[in-house]
Amino acid sequence: MIEIIWEFVVREESREEFEREYSASGAWAEFFRRSPAYHGTTLLAGEANRYLTLDRWDSQEAYEEFRMANRPEYSDLDTRLEPLTSSERCLGIFEMK
Repeated sequence: MIEIIWEFVVREESREEFEREYSASGAWAEFFRRSPAYHGTTLLAGEANRYLTLDRWDSQEAYEEFRMANRPEYSDLDTRLEPLTSSERCLGIFEMK
């Protein structure tokens, strides 16, 4: 099992919407739940509007296959939610031990 960790800096005026959309029951989690290889999302809030998401998947290959198979919807969701943040970056893909 892997965790994909993303870091976001959220615009102050968008914090509430960001927390709703990126939570374990938000838009991304709802989208990912279409895959049996997805096992949930954890949202962590830090200082200065900094957030982390941890998405659990069976494997990197399963995530990549899902992402490629659903590329238009993935892109649309990413574009729709992009205005909520001032920055976003993938911190990495980590294997759970």
